[in-house]
Amino acid sequence: MISFQPTAEELAFTRVAKDFAKEKIRPLARACETEREVAAELVEEAKELGFLSLEIPEEWGGLALPLISQVQIQRALSYGDLAIVQGFTGAGDVASLFRTISNQGGLQQVKESFIGGEELTSVLIDSSEPSKPWGKSITVQKHGSDYVLDGTTEPVRLAKFADIAVVFARDQVGEAVILLVDSKEWTVKEGDYRLGLLAAGLGRLSFEQLTISGEHVLAKGKEAERIFRTVQARLYTLEAAKQNGLMEAALDYATEYTAGRKAFGREIAKFQGVSFKIAKMAIEVQVVNHLTWEAALKADEGSASAYGFALRALYRAHRGIRFVTDAAVQLLGGHGYIQEFPVEKWLRDAGAQVALYGREQGLLAQRGAELLAEPREVDFH
Repeated sequence: MISFQPTAEELAFTRVAKDFAKEKIRPLARACETEREVAAELVEEAKELGFLSLEIPEEWGGLALPLISQVQIQRALSYGDLAIVQGFTGAGDVASLFRTISNQGGLQQVKESFIGGEELTSVLIDSSEPSKPWGKSITVQKHGSDYVLDGTTEPVRLAKFADIAVVFARDQVGEAVILLVDSKEWTVKEGDYRLGLLAAGLGRLSFEQLTISGEHVLAKGKEAERIFRTVQARLYTLEAAKQNGLMEAALDYATEYTAGRKAFGREIAKFQGVSFKIAKMAIEVQVVNHLTWEAALKADEGSASAYGFALRALYRAHRGIRFVTDAAVQLLGGHGYIQEFPVEKWLRDAGAQVALYGREQGLLAQRGAELLAEPREVDFH
């Protein structure tokens, strides 16, 4: 039976994260969007509080917290502003890879940089799933023990600031491979690829017939497949938690707004259509929270079903974040579309977030494939 009661330590850490989100992150959201990067002092404070090393392995100087603890903290941080959380420089999405294969030889130089306190920012390029919209944006060709990387990725977060890139891909015969590119051997194409998450350093990484030597091949074949699933399960769960934080923020803001506004002599929130929508928003927030916790616990257990649970959580989080932010804009009426109110930004951020981590249809297709592949007991009696 799953317990949804956080520990005393989790409550304390989450409380600090929520306070930081409301007092430090939320007030700087618009300024960071204008500058298109997170303020350096905010990054430094988040780092000092340990929020940038939650997933980093202990031998790298990180906290290596259980995923169930991390999802609570990431939800609390994203309550302040999702774009800022996605724009915090550092290990980024690659942290889950470091956590999974921290002792891999090819990562030794990267590990030494992290331990030495060097400010490295990493990006994860996942072109391993053909069902994803960016599945064929880059190609990987195997030549002996080397690989040749070519093409331009779809937008990824932190591309603008990246020092290291890790590529999940399949070569010309479909074999899984994980490549490390650690010397900025790419060009970054920036631009308004997304209307939201403007502080997250979005950009496309372009590779031109780049040869990756064998020493920078982190894994291939069945081992790479295993790592794909482990890392993706952790990453999808964390992203679902972040989206859940934005959903909670939009719900709280819309609830407070409708409770404080009057029409025809009574609070807007007391009109049936409004109260029904608020109720649906609240239900969606709790459903996504529940599914995210389930996925986190499965990952912490090392369960073979963790990837499937993570797909389910992210799929529902995608649906939820689009519905809740859109509903919040509607509940504010005309105010929902002007910058003096944060819900218009949250709606844009929600759309960009969903685009970065796979459309609902693609996630649903992957989840269906997982379910069909699971062994089932057949009763012939």
